Amino acid sequence: MSSLGSLTWPDAAAAHALLFVPVGSVEQHGPHLPLDTDTRIAVAVAGRVADRCGALMAPALAYGASGEHAGFAGTLSLGNDVLEEAVVELVRSADHFAGVVLVNGHGGNSSALRLAVKRCGSESRRVLLTHCGIVGGDAHAGRVETSLLLHLAPELVRLDRAEAGETRPWTAIRDEVVAAGVMAVAPNGVLGDPMGANPSEGAEWFARICDRIHDEVQEWGDGN
Repeated sequence: MSSLGSLTWPDAAAAHALLFVPVGSVEQHGPHLPLDTDTRIAVAVAGRVADRCGALMAPALAYGASGEHAGFAGTLSLGNDVLEEAVVELVRSADHFAGVVLVNGHGGNSSALRLAVKRCGSESRRVLLTHCGIVGGDAHAGRVETSLLLHLAPELVRLDRAEAGETRPWTAIRDEVVAAGVMAVAPNGVLGDPMGANPSEGAEWFARICDRIHDEVQEWGDGN
């Protein structure tokens, strides 16, 4: 896999490959995970899948729509409207490439990204939206993300600070979080329970995410 940022423009012109764009966030992830957790996961997944596809990976779009995490120190957010416009303009500027694969690491970005993809599709641009989530996993800074970070960047995980937060399923708390933010249901910022997280589990989940997204890209490529 080649990093687009390290190439010259003639190198990029010669490649004419798929372009993977990791989309993350800078937002609180409980007292034990770094603020760039989503971006780190998206970059790692995008890099692995791009390598398998013989594609290029762009530098990450590291800021997202994180308004639900307002009130926690360190959280920075573009908001939905700005994120949507940024992605539309980014995809419009990437016409040289064979297509753009957005690898989203933050659930809060999903609405803006779906709208951006719809607009780009109406302009006949090739863009695929993929997500780094685990079906059935906890929502935020719980066992899944903690295990993934223990696999990808264990030196940044503060297990001595890890603690459970709001453990009800996302479907039970979604409306309250949307209306009042994460702090209203989980003052420590955790939606789940990181206890029991481990790097082996993180490696397994990372492989599953990469395999799923690779399959989605292959299916998308076959159908276009």
